[in-house]
Amino acid sequence: MPRGMFLRSGAHASNLGDPENRLNLARYREGHGLPAAKPVPIEHFVGYGHWFQQQAVPDLDRRTVSHLAPNARGFHVRTADGEEFHARRVVVATGISLFAHRPREFDNFPRGLVSHSFDHADVRPLAGKRVVVVGAGQSALESAALLHEVGAQVEIIARAAGTYMLPDFSPGALSKSLRHFLSPIARPPFDIMGPRFLSWLLAWPRMYRYAPRAVQNFLTARAVRPAGASWLTGRLAPIRMTTGCRILEANVTGSQLRLRLSDGTDRMVDHILLGTGYRVDVKRYGFLSAELRQALHTRDGYPVLKVGFESSVPGLHFMGTPSAATFGPLYRFVVGSKYAARELSASLSA
Repeated sequence: MPRGMFLRSGAHASNLGDPENRLNLARYREGHGLPAAKPVPIEHFVGYGHWFQQQAVPDLDRRTVSHLAPNARGFHVRTADGEEFHARRVVVATGISLFAHRPREFDNFPRGLVSHSFDHADVRPLAGKRVVVVGAGQSALESAALLHEVGAQVEIIARAAGTYMLPDFSPGALSKSLRHFLSPIARPPFDIMGPRFLSWLLAWPRMYRYAPRAVQNFLTARAVRPAGASWLTGRLAPIRMTTGCRILEANVTGSQLRLRLSDGTDRMVDHILLGTGYRVDVKRYGFLSAELRQALHTRDGYPVLKVGFESSVPGLHFMGTPSAATFGPLYRFVVGSKYAARELSASLSA
């Protein structure tokens, strides 16, 4: 996430999971004299993540695992510096950076002309340029707002017929009486997956796992549809949006790109920023041996998991977004870490 971004989730839904709820975002802010800003600035959350690690796992080994293969004792592990050892179990929790989705039609363009939202730690190098942002999700919309604010000429192009902004379901946005009325049915205080009732359904991962595929698809489509946070609305007002449209063709003209759109119009731009999300395919993990890749049962790139996040390879577990196809979209979000940690710990201790 580039400098200046905010979390789509509110502070109450941005706590990393710990058993006693001692290491939450509020405590980090209090201890470091930070205001309870809403929405949560990315720098607060990054600082919180480092603080959480120092408190919970101070002896973290930062070496890279370069190879993982099965053996008679479980797994053979090799690190990038050449050390080799055995592990009875392995938990893969490596985030989504590997899965940034770039549509094929943009494969052959240099990063100076076409980039993914994931590529940018700072959008200021694009100041003064004409930029088309592709997509209608949070990363696309907020990237467009940041680009406009640093002086870029921005247009958002999205296939969807319009942009969808999530209503504010955070506790502070609801009256006290309404919160009291909803509390028995609105169990999880999430403001990131649409209506509270939908969040309530998704807060039961084992129920999601056994639900019919059609129900899973419906719930997932509603929870992770391209959407922006309600607090973005005003910042997007000055930005041109072309919805219900897609880029049919892009050609390099000097140092620029000429775009032909499905509505019959053309654009000349300096840069295309792809806010096109992520597509999981765990077999793209470079550290997995060929034998492990072949033994892994997957569905649309996601590992098929059992209770405890265990894959078809005994002792190999997958956490985070790769687990979402089995246990639901809750695990695409930070708020899911509490439930994931509890389930994994129970499985390992058993």
